[in-house]
Amino acid sequence: MSSSFDEAAKREAVRLATLQDLRLLDTPASESFDRITRIASQVFDLPGAAISLTDSDRQWFKSTVGIDVASMPREGAPCAEVTDTRDVLVLPDIDKDLDYRDTPLAQAGARFYAGAPLLTHDGLAIGALCVTGSEPRQFSDAETAMLKDLAAMVMAQVELQHAYGRIDPLSGFPNRTQFVEDMFDLAKTEAPGARRLVVFVDLASPSEINDVSRVMGSSFLDEIVRDAAQILRTVLGPARTAYMVGASQIVFLAPPDAEEKTYLGLLGTTLSAIRKDASSRFVTTVSIGVASLEYGRTDPNDVLRLAHCAAQDARLIEAKVSFYSSEQDALHRRRFEILNAFGQALDESDQLRLVFQPRVDLATGACLGAEALLRWIHPVLGSVSPGEFIPLVERTTLAKPTTSWVMNAALTQLAAWLAQGVSLILSVNISAANLSEPDFVERVAGLLAQYGVPPQSLELEVTESAVMEDAEHALTQLRKFSTIGVRLAIDDFGTGYSSLSYLQALPVDVVKIDRSFIASCARDARQRHLVETMITLSHDLGYRVVAEGIETRETADLICDMGCDESQGYLFGRPMPVAEFDAWHRLNRDQSKSAVEPVFMLPPRNRAKRYSSHRAT
Repeated sequence: MSSSFDEAAKREAVRLATLQDLRLLDTPASESFDRITRIASQVFDLPGAAISLTDSDRQWFKSTVGIDVASMPREGAPCAEVTDTRDVLVLPDIDKDLDYRDTPLAQAGARFYAGAPLLTHDGLAIGALCVTGSEPRQFSDAETAMLKDLAAMVMAQVELQHAYGRIDPLSGFPNRTQFVEDMFDLAKTEAPGARRLVVFVDLASPSEINDVSRVMGSSFLDEIVRDAAQILRTVLGPARTAYMVGASQIVFLAPPDAEEKTYLGLLGTTLSAIRKDASSRFVTTVSIGVASLEYGRTDPNDVLRLAHCAAQDARLIEAKVSFYSSEQDALHRRRFEILNAFGQALDESDQLRLVFQPRVDLATGACLGAEALLRWIHPVLGSVSPGEFIPLVERTTLAKPTTSWVMNAALTQLAAWLAQGVSLILSVNISAANLSEPDFVERVAGLLAQYGVPPQSLELEVTESAVMEDAEHALTQLRKFSTIGVRLAIDDFGTGYSSLSYLQALPVDVVKIDRSFIASCARDARQRHLVETMITLSHDLGYRVVAEGIETRETADLICDMGCDESQGYLFGRPMPVAEFDAWHRLNRDQSKSAVEPVFMLPPRNRAKRYSSHRAT
């Protein structure tokens, strides 16, 4: 007797372990299971049907039709007998059955019951598919066979979900694949065009996930997911389903009658609950995006993308809850299109080109050099502004090949000018991404040797912000460039956030004052004082100073009077293709040679100051 009891206890332990491994208990309703219970109710023309899972002490319902309870005690439940016997049980009239007439099922008004076991491939029963009615009835052999077939369909769905990864192991929620399938299924049962709001909960931004994982390991992200899943189960209740569609992203449907503005406010409450109870609330930022799904008209994959976009936009606002914006989406699509097209442009020869904007000496008007500027004309997008595509490129892996393209084109032109006897300094912009490349200095040095260009003919421009992203590493790189003789310039000076301690340590030759400071000098006394201070400070640190964006003679005279060395702006020349620049340069050289006096004369009191305080070039 004791041996039989032990064997039964072992079988039950294995059965319960299998049930737990399937991660079905206490999970939200799923359309893939609800579909089968609806079919069972319709096939047998009975008001009640359920997929019942037998836990250690309860019967828990994964899916129900016409049955309003979520669970009942295992003891006295017909489904428990089906699980124990692993066989079909039919109760034609529960009122006349001594074992079940006083059970909760009978008290709920059921007079008929039929259940078939849910059997795994190993022959373990995890529960039952059952149908119930309020009137006694008979159940034929054909109906018994049909019920067993439907039970087998339930198990096929269970195993399909796990074989193909339909259940997320951390949250216990159905995954993205299941969401898409369920939305397509709902479109078949809902009226075409019926509208539902899809809610996208993003538990952490990619950068936050990266930072947390580096410091605390991936297990901390697991804890974030489990916390949020438990909170959402409580908020949504057993009748609503959440889906795990990404490593830290959860999706669910709003109630059918949810009104957009009101519901966004309710979501703010949900967000507060997640923040309040989550152990990660101080190191991650939860955001919620909402998008509209129209059954039969909106692709479920599209609505996930739109809701995700809204969640990303929500990170930029205080409420952290945002509805999808078509305008923002169009902007994101444009950015993606630009990046994709630019990558192709790098591989082709006719879309990209360099233009050259002259830099002139303010005292003489003579051209000392030029800045090489990248231009892009796409066959479909047309002329794309560098102000649009360059900031995007610099944040991606395209930064390195872009700089390589520009450097090759610039040095090719420098070599051509040198061969023609034209000696100019050519400036090329580099980014923070370039400074982070460990072999960047060596690659530039190799290109200089390849094209036969002396290092002092090349000037690399870098912004203060780019330097300060990793100041120590950037300083090391810049010192290497200075050692091999390449000239260095701080671009857009005044717009970044550099510290004076780093600025004075930088081995740069030139400081270029940003056009935003130069533009209003002629009419703003405070701005004039600020620019003059910048010029004085730069000279005191040994730098040559270039004013960017000079467009009028009045501004040029003013900046010249302040002691600025060079200028770059529309007054002297716009960015030009090489042929046009060459013609401009020849004219400038001829005029400079024939001029009786410098084009822009400095007052005597400033000349000594200008040429004594900066390093010789």
